[in-house]
Amino acid sequence: MCSTCGCGNAGGVADGISSPEHRHDDLAGHELLAPTSARSVDHVHGDEFASSRLVRIERDILARNDSHAAENRRHFEEQGIFALNLLSSPGSGKTTLLCRTIEALKNTLSIAVIEGDQQTSRDAERIRATGAVAVQINTGKGCHLDAHMVGHAVHDLAPAEDSLLLIENVGNLVCPAAFDLGEAHKVVILSVAEGEDKPLKYPNIFHSASLMLLNKIDLLPYVAFDCDLAIAYARQVNPSLRVISLSATSGQGFEEWLDWLQAECAVRQEKRMTTVAKLKRRIAELEARLPASS
Repeated sequence: MCSTCGCGNAGGVADGISSPEHRHDDLAGHELLAPTSARSVDHVHGDEFASSRLVRIERDILARNDSHAAENRRHFEEQGIFALNLLSSPGSGKTTLLCRTIEALKNTLSIAVIEGDQQTSRDAERIRATGAVAVQINTGKGCHLDAHMVGHAVHDLAPAEDSLLLIENVGNLVCPAAFDLGEAHKVVILSVAEGEDKPLKYPNIFHSASLMLLNKIDLLPYVAFDCDLAIAYARQVNPSLRVISLSATSGQGFEEWLDWLQAECAVRQEKRMTTVAKLKRRIAELEARLPASS
């Protein structure tokens, strides 16, 4: 199994097409410790060796992922694509949130979606029904998306310049926090049907996020959930975390989410336009230095 997250994935599958990465080939057999019956009386030294090797493998995996993430990020910045990595436990309402977001913004922004699940293409089918383009990545036993999978999905999607790319990660509050996908921000979704102490139990996800969406607030009359306490716990982990309370079902609080998305997309687009303008000026300067043709 993967030394970083414990997943047993042998490779992601994008809409039925195998992704060549996430095999972690240096884990051949994934047997980092010998079976107890085969271990010698010097097993303490063996444990130390295995632990050292485990740390090295984990660093190698994350280093390779970070390299792919840097490539993704460079592509997004060059194209003015605003990419978000959406994280949550299963059942928080990620896909419903995406569908409502697309319906609200599809006449304003070009939107593409990458869906991550262990099995089925149900979520991608729901997204496509809104008219948005989507690629489904099935991770098998894997519990997260990685940057190489996302890079291949982006190649297949070919999102337009100045577009919004929404990446719905596998439902999991642990492993996805460790894997940079090249996104501009991580957005963590917590529903009121869960416990207020989720940020304390799974701090890495909340610490790495820029925004928390507190979803399903339409259920507050029917569940015992303290919103103020949940937000306080989240900011105990990440004091700079922005929080938007909303309901993807009723639409309550949705305008603040949509305003944030459009403002962030505009910032990314402006940055690309500024970069292009600088390049054009530089080209003009270089051309001006060339000798005049006879």
